[in-house]
Amino acid sequence: MKTKPVLSLDDAQRIGRAAMDHAAAHQWAVTVAVVDDGGHLLWLQRTDAVAPISSYIAPAKARTAALGRRESKIYEDIINAGRYSFLSAPELEGMLEGGVPVMVEGVCVGAVGVSGVKSSEDAEIAKAGIAAL
Repeated sequence: MKTKPVLSLDDAQRIGRAAMDHAAAHQWAVTVAVVDDGGHLLWLQRTDAVAPISSYIAPAKARTAALGRRESKIYEDIINAGRYSFLSAPELEGMLEGGVPVMVEGVCVGAVGVSGVKSSEDAEIAKAGIAAL
Protein backbone atom coordinates (compact mmCIF):
# COMPACT_ATOMS: atom_id res chain seq x y z
CA MET A 1 0.00 0.00 0.00
CA LYS A 2 1.39 3.39 -0.98
CA THR A 3 0.78 6.61 0.88
CA LYS A 4 0.69 10.10 -0.55
CA PRO A 5 0.15 13.66 0.63
CA VAL A 6 -3.32 15.15 0.13
CA LEU A 7 -4.71 18.67 0.27
CA SER A 8 -6.70 19.48 3.40
CA LEU A 9 -9.47 22.06 3.48
CA ASP A 10 -7.07 24.36 5.33
CA ASP A 11 -4.50 23.92 2.54
CA ALA A 12 -7.10 24.69 -0.14
CA GLN A 13 -8.25 27.79 1.74
CA ARG A 14 -4.67 29.00 2.24
CA ILE A 15 -3.89 28.58 -1.47
CA GLY A 16 -7.15 30.21 -2.54
CA ARG A 17 -6.86 33.18 -0.23
CA ALA A 18 -3.24 33.82 -1.23
CA ALA A 19 -4.26 33.71 -4.89
CA MET A 20 -7.13 36.12 -4.24
CA ASP A 21 -4.80 38.43 -2.30
CA HIS A 22 -2.37 38.45 -5.23
CA ALA A 23 -5.19 39.30 -7.63
CA ALA A 24 -6.50 42.05 -5.34
CA ALA A 25 -3.02 43.58 -5.07
CA HIS A 26 -3.11 44.02 -8.86
CA GLN A 27 -6.79 45.03 -8.92
CA TRP A 28 -7.63 41.98 -11.04
CA ALA A 29 -11.19 40.64 -10.96
CA VAL A 30 -11.01 36.83 -11.08
CA THR A 31 -12.42 33.52 -9.99
CA VAL A 32 -10.05 31.12 -8.22
CA ALA A 33 -10.73 27.39 -7.94
CA VAL A 34 -8.77 24.79 -5.98
CA VAL A 35 -9.32 21.10 -6.72
CA ASP A 36 -7.95 17.81 -5.37
CA ASP A 37 -5.88 15.37 -7.42
CA GLY A 38 -9.03 13.93 -8.99
CA GLY A 39 -10.20 17.36 -10.13
CA HIS A 40 -12.95 17.62 -7.50
CA LEU A 41 -13.68 21.15 -6.33
CA LEU A 42 -12.44 21.97 -2.82
CA TRP A 43 -12.60 25.79 -2.82
CA LEU A 44 -13.98 28.52 -5.10
CA GLN A 45 -14.21 32.27 -4.84
CA ARG A 46 -15.34 34.83 -7.40
CA THR A 47 -14.84 38.58 -7.11
CA ASP A 48 -17.78 40.89 -7.71
CA ALA A 49 -16.58 42.44 -10.97
CA VAL A 50 -15.59 39.29 -12.87
CA ALA A 51 -17.73 37.79 -15.63
CA PRO A 52 -19.94 34.97 -14.32
CA ILE A 53 -18.57 32.52 -16.93
CA SER A 54 -15.27 32.57 -15.03
CA SER A 55 -16.93 30.46 -12.31
CA TYR A 56 -17.07 27.64 -14.88
CA ILE A 57 -13.72 28.29 -16.56
CA ALA A 58 -11.54 28.41 -13.41
CA PRO A 59 -12.59 24.97 -12.09
CA ALA A 60 -12.25 23.50 -15.60
CA LYS A 61 -8.67 24.79 -15.85
CA ALA A 62 -7.88 23.43 -12.39
CA ARG A 63 -9.40 20.04 -13.18
CA THR A 64 -7.41 19.80 -16.42
CA ALA A 65 -4.17 20.62 -14.58
CA ALA A 66 -4.91 18.09 -11.83
CA LEU A 67 -5.89 15.23 -14.13
CA GLY A 68 -2.99 15.87 -16.50
CA ARG A 69 -0.54 16.65 -13.70
CA ARG A 70 0.79 19.55 -15.75
CA GLU A 71 -0.11 23.14 -16.49
CA SER A 72 -3.20 23.52 -18.66
CA LYS A 73 -1.20 25.81 -20.98
CA ILE A 74 0.54 22.72 -22.37
CA TYR A 75 -2.75 21.54 -23.86
CA GLU A 76 -3.50 24.99 -25.26
CA ASP A 77 -0.08 25.02 -26.93
CA ILE A 78 -0.64 21.55 -28.43
CA ILE A 79 -3.95 22.64 -29.93
CA ASN A 80 -2.57 25.98 -31.15
CA ALA A 81 0.26 24.10 -32.86
CA GLY A 82 -2.33 22.40 -35.04
CA ARG A 83 -3.21 19.18 -33.23
CA TYR A 84 -6.92 19.96 -33.19
CA SER A 85 -7.84 16.34 -32.57
CA PHE A 86 -6.66 16.92 -28.99
CA LEU A 87 -9.90 18.84 -28.46
CA SER A 88 -11.56 15.42 -28.25
CA ALA A 89 -9.43 14.31 -25.26
CA PRO A 90 -11.81 12.87 -22.66
CA GLU A 91 -12.52 14.72 -19.41
CA LEU A 92 -10.46 17.81 -20.33
CA GLU A 93 -12.51 20.96 -20.79
CA GLY A 94 -10.25 23.75 -19.54
CA MET A 95 -7.41 23.52 -22.02
CA LEU A 96 -6.45 27.16 -21.57
CA GLU A 97 -3.55 28.74 -19.69
CA GLY A 98 -4.35 29.39 -16.04
CA GLY A 99 -4.49 25.90 -14.52
CA VAL A 100 -1.46 24.92 -12.44
CA PRO A 101 -0.91 21.62 -10.60
CA VAL A 102 0.01 21.59 -6.91
CA MET A 103 3.00 19.29 -6.53
CA VAL A 104 4.16 18.05 -3.11
CA GLU A 105 7.12 15.68 -2.81
CA GLY A 106 6.83 14.94 -6.53
CA VAL A 107 3.14 14.03 -6.23
CA CYS A 108 0.26 15.99 -7.75
CA VAL A 109 -2.12 16.67 -4.85
CA GLY A 110 -4.43 19.01 -6.75
CA ALA A 111 -4.45 22.14 -8.84
CA VAL A 112 -5.44 25.78 -8.96
CA GLY A 113 -7.39 27.32 -11.81
CA VAL A 114 -7.89 31.03 -12.34
CA SER A 115 -10.05 32.91 -14.83
CA GLY A 116 -10.80 36.57 -15.36
CA VAL A 117 -7.72 38.36 -16.65
CA LYS A 118 -5.09 37.61 -19.32
CA SER A 119 -4.14 33.94 -19.34
CA SER A 120 -0.57 34.65 -18.27
CA GLU A 121 -1.92 36.67 -15.33
CA ASP A 122 -4.32 33.85 -14.46
CA ALA A 123 -1.31 31.50 -14.24
CA GLU A 124 0.63 34.06 -12.20
CA ILE A 125 -2.21 34.24 -9.67
CA ALA A 126 -2.43 30.44 -9.46
CA LYS A 127 1.30 30.17 -8.82
CA ALA A 128 1.13 32.88 -6.14
CA GLY A 129 -1.54 30.84 -4.37
CA ILE A 130 0.48 27.65 -4.56
CA ALA A 131 3.53 29.45 -3.18
CA ALA A 132 1.58 30.05 0.05
CA LEU A 133 1.45 26.29 0.65
